[in-house]
Amino acid sequence: MKYKIFVDGQEGTTGPKIHDYLSKIADIEVMKIESEKRKDYKARRALINEADVVFLCLPDDASKDAVSMVSNNKTKLIDASTAFRTDQDWTYGLPELHKNQRSKIQSSSRVAVPGCHATGFILAINPLVGEGIIPRDYPMSCYALTGYSGGGKKLISQYQNSNKEQLFAPRQYALNLNHKHLPEMRLFSGLNSAPLFTPIVGNYYQGDAVSIPLLPRMFIKKMTARDVQELLASYYKDERFVRVAPFDSEAYLEEGFFNLMKCNNTNYLDIFVFGHDDQILLVSRFDNLGKGASGAAIQNMNIMLGFDEGVGLE
Repeated sequence: MKYKIFVDGQEGTTGPKIHDYLSKIADIEVMKIESEKRKDYKARRALINEADVVFLCLPDDASKDAVSMVSNNKTKLIDASTAFRTDQDWTYGLPELHKNQRSKIQSSSRVAVPGCHATGFILAINPLVGEGIIPRDYPMSCYALTGYSGGGKKLISQYQNSNKEQLFAPRQYALNLNHKHLPEMRLFSGLNSAPLFTPIVGNYYQGDAVSIPLLPRMFIKKMTARDVQELLASYYKDERFVRVAPFDSEAYLEEGFFNLMKCNNTNYLDIFVFGHDDQILLVSRFDNLGKGASGAAIQNMNIMLGFDEGVGLE
């Protein structure tokens, strides 16, 4: 049986990257809309209702409109926007979140792909909160350094077609401290409140590193940096795409520097634990276009259709 797949939305980076992944997968038929009809309501509606799986790579409001077009019980939706990530009627598409998360995804017809920064934060923090190491009222903070592809075509064009001096230096943004990933970062990490989060965009195309400083003196249980590494390594030991580096920080630095682009063009997410008895730094490294977006969407599709989880991704 061939499953029919439709990708609704080609204006950003997520949709085209999903098409790249789909081109490597057998037993599917990718349906495409004519370019002049991509905003035609009737044409889109027909394809959405014909498809077995629809990827929504659209702004929030457009995703909501697309969902309203579904008039059958067959079509499964995988949404890449922020519209449904904390909606209780949708399943959060992070298979590694809990031991039963895959079964929820497999039985769901509505899956929301996590945000890139949220993915790195949640996978690092959720096990520590769940195991009673970090209190739920911990005053959490984190920052992320990411490539400009995460900003979509407009930001990509700005970086690739401008010689403005300020673009050569990293730039902080979302300084109103109200980044769109915060609701899911709070909800799925298990914290009572969202972290103080400051994202930074750099002058490179792709690659993301989410850094989370921790103070062991504020933990519920006494834990060193090595203890935290061992807990995370045990939690993710059977995971295919989440890897926890051994506690040997110098071995993973290049002349003293961290290479955040090492997971680019893969669906892997690496977690590092640096520090000592008094201070700990967690770093999640991944491709913002891979595990942070399109790769995660394909991973969810594979689970929903009963495919091997790595099909098209490895």
